[in-house]
Amino acid sequence: SDRALRRLEAQIIACDADVSLLVSGGGDVLSPDDGVVAIGSGSSIALGVSRTLLKHTELSAEEVVREALLTAADICIYTNDHITVESLSW
Repeated sequence: SDRALRRLEAQIIACDADVSLLVSGGGDVLSPDDGVVAIGSGSSIALGVSRTLLKHTELSAEEVVREALLTAADICIYTNDHITVESLSW
């Protein structure tokens, strides 16, 4: 009901070793078919690169993420190339 929050378009990614979920500010919960999910200004670029690299290479998840973000940074003016990739051990 707050006027400032009425058009909230926030998103968050939640995942564990088995499931990746995208949760929207409106309460929608989306689960991608291939386990790859991205949010942000360069997300469509990073998502496409990630899916292609996973399909056609043997790169690790961390390498796929880094390459996808670097490609997005080269194309999208709102995405920078200062990248920190953190990996969790299950």
